[in-house]
Amino acid sequence: MAQLLLLALLQLSAFPFFSDKTETPAPLEYSRSLEPRSVLIATKFDSLFTSVAERKGFNGNVLVGIHGTAIYKNAFGYSDLKTREPLNIKSVFQIASVSKQFTAIAIMMMHEQGKLDYNDTVQKFIPDFPYKNITIKQLLSHRSGLPNYMYFSGKYWKKSGKYLTNEQVLDLMIKHKPRPEFLPDRRYKYSNTGFAMLALIVERISYMPFDEFMEQNIFQPLGMQSTFVYNPRNSKTLEYETKGYNKNRRKAYVDFLDGVTGDKGIYSTVEDMFLWDQALYTEKLVKQSTLEEAFTPASYDYKRDNNYGYGFRLDTLSDGSRIVYHGGWWRGYNSLFVRRLDDHTTIIILCNKVNWSFGEIEDLMHLVDSADM
Repeated sequence: MAQLLLLALLQLSAFPFFSDKTETPAPLEYSRSLEPRSVLIATKFDSLFTSVAERKGFNGNVLVGIHGTAIYKNAFGYSDLKTREPLNIKSVFQIASVSKQFTAIAIMMMHEQGKLDYNDTVQKFIPDFPYKNITIKQLLSHRSGLPNYMYFSGKYWKKSGKYLTNEQVLDLMIKHKPRPEFLPDRRYKYSNTGFAMLALIVERISYMPFDEFMEQNIFQPLGMQSTFVYNPRNSKTLEYETKGYNKNRRKAYVDFLDGVTGDKGIYSTVEDMFLWDQALYTEKLVKQSTLEEAFTPASYDYKRDNNYGYGFRLDTLSDGSRIVYHGGWWRGYNSLFVRRLDDHTTIIILCNKVNWSFGEIEDLMHLVDSADM
């Protein structure tokens, strides 16, 4: 073990653990401030992601946190494959379905404020909603049975070049009433439509656009200065912008569905996402008892360990440790946000070229635990 620690410390100068750009290592003194175990973990993650970047084309940013300290963060590849502008640790990525947990927390905040009950029906807030007996809880836990707007919108949306909005998704459902997939609470099925409707409920209750509500009530209070909800009518000017690419390295172009948010649409950085992670261990946004309910499996008929709470995926690893996580993919971006509650381990991976070559969650957690062997 002592030899491994010595080797890791000697290798630190070769690893840009805290670099802003991939070709500029941080001062060695900063890395040496880490505990030996953290040094080993950082070394292992740098070895993995250097390898998958070189051999499998991984292109993105990575952060690993242990008990509130970011022990490893690095950027691999380019923000623009054409110009070969390097990614920066402050580069901004679309986090895709990882956005759902933010929408869920907004709903939880309103629940704590007495503005809604999880058993309220959608029609209490959206009277003309065309599907009866669907509750807030069923939207949060993907048990509503709502049809997927990503499928039926293409059939009914005829405004070429115009972004679809959450309100317009509602209008399409009112006008055409696409068939639901099953009766409410019959079973679990992942639903982007449900979270788009939750974002609309946030707007109806707060009398604010969803992007403004999130900015004022979540992003600003937590100091997430590079995080925002995409709004095509109020675009942001970014210092560290990225362009998204599909697996074949083709640039992912804008889509009329980009205007729908709540299920996706949040842009962020690995550092801002770590601020979010740390806030979830406090009561800055909601009580821990509220989060505990959100982290409780909500699909009693879903037999596997892998389950869903309110906006968060849940799993139990082979060693019995409890994982709260979410992944995402949308138009040239993919993301993974993992929290091991037992020891406050966090892994954040944001990519602007679709690539899952870094492996499974259990494999990543094994890198953390192998430092104890």
